[in-house]
Amino acid sequence: MTTDIGLRLREARKSRGMSLRSVAQSLGVSASLVSQVETGKTQPSVSTLYALVNHLGISLDEVMGVAAPDVAKPARSDTRFLGAASRTAIQRAEDNPVLEMENGVRWERLAVGEDGPVDVLLVTYEPGGSSSIEGKLMRHAGVEYAYLIEGELTMQLEFDTHVLRAGDSVHFDSVRPHLYSNRGTVPARGVWFVLGRRQHAETMPDQAGTRAIHDGSLGSAVDVLRAMDRL
Repeated sequence: MTTDIGLRLREARKSRGMSLRSVAQSLGVSASLVSQVETGKTQPSVSTLYALVNHLGISLDEVMGVAAPDVAKPARSDTRFLGAASRTAIQRAEDNPVLEMENGVRWERLAVGEDGPVDVLLVTYEPGGSSSIEGKLMRHAGVEYAYLIEGELTMQLEFDTHVLRAGDSVHFDSVRPHLYSNRGTVPARGVWFVLGRRQHAETMPDQAGTRAIHDGSLGSAVDVLRAMDRL
C-alpha cells in the first residue's frame, strides 16, 4: 500500500497542472523532497502529508488508494425498515489500508462510509516518533478527536504541552497549531477522528488564497495550512 502513495500524489499534482517546483515552494520544502516522496524513495512526515493533500485538494482515501465501499442498496420498499443499517460495511483488520510515514508513524485507515465527513485512523507512534521531523507545529482544517489505547504520547497544543496516557482522550480545533511525539520507550497507539477536513479540501479557494499558495510567498507547510484555513 505504501509504495503507491507517491504515485498517487504525483498523478494528483499533474492532473492539476502544478509543477513539482511550485508545489515545493508553496510547502516550504525542497523540490528534491517532493520528488523523493513521489518516487517512493522516502515517506512524508504527518505534517508534510497533510500539507500535500490540502494543497492538492485530495482526500486521504485517494492517497491511500481506498475505493468506495460496494454496499448493496435495498429496494425502495425496504428502505424504511433497514434505514442506516443498509449502509453498513465491514472492513476486516487485514484489509486496513496502511501508510508508513517518516520517523516512526503508522496510519491504518479504518472503515468509513462513502463520502463520509470524517477521517478515521488507527495511529501508532514508535518511540522517538513525531508528527514532524522538523519539530514544527502543524495546522489543518477540521476538528480532531483522539483516544489513546496504549503507551504515552506528548501533545503540544499551541503553547501548552500535555502528556496523554492510555485511556486519555482529547479533542480540539485542528487549525490550532499542534504536534505529537512519543518520548517514551514503548509504542503509543490510539484512534483518531478528524471531522470536516474532507469537506474543506473540496472547497474552491478564493483568488487571494490561490495567489498566496502558488506565488511562493508562504514559507512553510504550516503557512500553507494557515492560508487554506482562511479560504
